[in-house]
Amino acid sequence: MMRSLFSGVSGLKTHQTRMDVIGNNIANVNTTAYKSQNMVFSDLLYQQTQAASGANADTGRGGINARQIGLGSKTAAINTAITRQGSAQSTNNPWDVMITGESFFIVNSGSQNFFTRDGSFTIDGAGNLVMASTGYRVMGWQYDEETGDIRSDVVSALQIMNVENLTAPAESTTKAVVSGILDRNNADVNSSKGRVMTLQFYDNAGYQYTALMSAHKLRSAGEGNYYVQLDDIINSDGVSLKTYYNVNDISQIATFGSPESIEETKVFSLPDDGSVSYIDGPNANVTGSTGTFLVSFNNGEILDGFDKNVMMSMAKNLKVAGIDKVTLTPGTTPSVTKGTEVTMQGDVTLDKDILQKEYGMTYDEKQKQYYYNKPTGTAPNITYTRTPLGPSNPPTAAEGTEWATVLGKLGGNGVTLATDANNLPVISMDESGAVTLSFTAKFATKQDSTFDVDDGKFGVTLTYPADSEQILQKAYGLTSDDTMKYSINYITPDGHASITSTESYTGNRLVFNTKDASFSYVGNPEQKSVTLNFSASTTDMTGKTVDLEHFTDIDIDFSATSNVNNGKVCTINMDSGDGTENNLGSGRKYGELIGLEVGQDGKIRASYDNGMTKLLGQIAVAKFANAAGLAKAGNNLYSATMNSGEFDGVGQDITADGEGSMESGILEMSNVDLAGEFTEMITTQRGFQANSRIITTSDTLLEELVNLKR
Repeated sequence: MMRSLFSGVSGLKTHQTRMDVIGNNIANVNTTAYKSQNMVFSDLLYQQTQAASGANADTGRGGINARQIGLGSKTAAINTAITRQGSAQSTNNPWDVMITGESFFIVNSGSQNFFTRDGSFTIDGAGNLVMASTGYRVMGWQYDEETGDIRSDVVSALQIMNVENLTAPAESTTKAVVSGILDRNNADVNSSKGRVMTLQFYDNAGYQYTALMSAHKLRSAGEGNYYVQLDDIINSDGVSLKTYYNVNDISQIATFGSPESIEETKVFSLPDDGSVSYIDGPNANVTGSTGTFLVSFNNGEILDGFDKNVMMSMAKNLKVAGIDKVTLTPGTTPSVTKGTEVTMQGDVTLDKDILQKEYGMTYDEKQKQYYYNKPTGTAPNITYTRTPLGPSNPPTAAEGTEWATVLGKLGGNGVTLATDANNLPVISMDESGAVTLSFTAKFATKQDSTFDVDDGKFGVTLTYPADSEQILQKAYGLTSDDTMKYSINYITPDGHASITSTESYTGNRLVFNTKDASFSYVGNPEQKSVTLNFSASTTDMTGKTVDLEHFTDIDIDFSATSNVNNGKVCTINMDSGDGTENNLGSGRKYGELIGLEVGQDGKIRASYDNGMTKLLGQIAVAKFANAAGLAKAGNNLYSATMNSGEFDGVGQDITADGEGSMESGILEMSNVDLAGEFTEMITTQRGFQANSRIITTSDTLLEELVNLKR
């Protein structure tokens, strides 16, 4: 009788415990990152009134089961759904951080580490990152100044807003990288100016400068060979440091590489078009001897204004009709001095379309003649008379006069229309209406020359070595610029010349592997970077010493360049810094803190108004083999137990296993399922009621037993 009474009592107690768990879950339905619990029942003890017996073959009796009477229920376990992710709640507060995955934040009370999923953090008065609810400091890893990255060792408190992090001091640029494509067919790379590149850098005080550099193709060294030189440095106002410091050359301030020269010898021949002939070949291949070339000039090269005259481009049967003070005797080659007047004679044919559109004429197909609207009177009383324009054969005086009026505009630029004995233009017209007229034009010679009367060509005599530069250009088609110089070694009797090119520059050789167009080296073999060296001081043009110690040498890495076909387009360019995540060595001006952010990997970065970002630290997390074994410590905190596994004191990067991350501006909500909790509450209430009936029924039975004595 008493056993059922105590079974009912144990049932009431366990259902009361279950109700306590449910009540706690519902109470924390809006608690940040709360993890719901559920209770598991188990039966209690059993009183055995008869043991079990087995079958007896000797007596022939079978076995019987044990007789056991249960003594109620008990709480078997209270489990926490600690690995079930709560929903996300957006707060737009950058210090609210939600963990995805099964990790825990590590916080410290000053004497002990705790673990939490509650990421509602804030910055306290000392600049520490702390829990907003308890003030416990958030633990993580510190930034290592030497490596420029996070130092993953024993976790420590993250002090974000210390004095060092509030500003970014000015820093000089010490590193730079060059990347992109250097296309060998690019026009700039093959020009004297080269492919211009710019590098923006800072000095020790945070003042910004721009180094102007250029990449050039080394024509004498074969494919894959280039050089890079320093052209100038300008300050933030666009003023060259040569002007700013009053020095002769930028090399007094900074140097990039050393002087180099490359020699290459080739044999060249005279042009096949006969424009150049070699006169005294037999002696020209002897050292110290002279050689003479005769170079023919076209009219545009010798006659001033010839190429700009429109009539010359339309002319037919063009020839030299006379040269002032020069007798044109066949078989002679008279000399012509600079500035001599030359008379050119030729014909020009104008078809009817041109005459109608350009000269305002109307062509009568039946009468085969032109008409012209001749203006008479003075403005504003001008009238037009339709005047016939033959031409007759020969043209009448009236017709000739009108032709001269209409075509008079052709007399510009030194052109004169040819006339007959009556001073009328010499004109002929064919059946299609095309008109041909003769003209003369006068030009002055640009330089002393000769004139071959039979060939009708102007020419000039060039003597080697006195006229070496002109011979290289006219006879052998070469050019001379700032980086490429040619010298003639000797000339053979047939005009072949041995010519040496000397390509000189001051800079660094940039070499690419011709097999795969990849970067090979810069400066010297096995070298991937070169240095822009600044002088400690220099002397200006007045003799005054200029201090340059505010500049710092810059190491420039070229290994990210390539020499591939890119449609004649170069993309090569220079950027300050080492190109890594933190872009170390990029330099900066003085800056102030304008923002902080937490990345998905827990790294905390500061942003400054000088465009710099700085890595301040990283929030570390802890993972446990059995997270459900953690003990709840209140205030959304957990502590490690023997069944959860120990914390190693170091923690780990949340993204290390690729299964977790941190989300800034979001908090994890409680994972309590209200529908489930209310259902559990109903079943718990029914169970409690049923157990209470056991007690009341047992009490009634006891009462009946007591009444037996009456």
